[in-house]
Amino acid sequence: MAPNLEGLDHVHIYVVDRSASEAWYARVMGLHRVPAFDRWVSERGPLTVGNPSGTVHLALFERPAEKCHSVVALRTTASEFLAWRTHLSVALGHSLEVVDHDLSWSLYFTDPDGNPFEITSYEYKQIAGALAETGA
Repeated sequence: MAPNLEGLDHVHIYVVDRSASEAWYARVMGLHRVPAFDRWVSERGPLTVGNPSGTVHLALFERPAEKCHSVVALRTTASEFLAWRTHLSVALGHSLEVVDHDLSWSLYFTDPDGNPFEITSYEYKQIAGALAETGA
């Protein structure tokens, strides 16, 4: 049997322009530089951004553009899911399709370098009801 894991520590995200990406992640996803990890910021090392509670960390590595095959999925509550839908539509400049997975709802989008993200919620009935009320 494998030993226990406490949780996901961080995800490596490859970006072409780390400074521009840092600004995008702050504006669109509310993720800001984590000062405790600034000593790692170097030509080859990551710039780490995270959420205020410290439960989400993304390590931004500056590298040439390449196709990404992994999706970073972030879970939230029903009310926050609906808030993310509104926020992302404004921040990205276009509406996002709400995808019904029968047990969950998801929003999919990419960063400027094509890295794919998903915001998902398992509070299925609450979101279904809210979407029905708005006719979405």
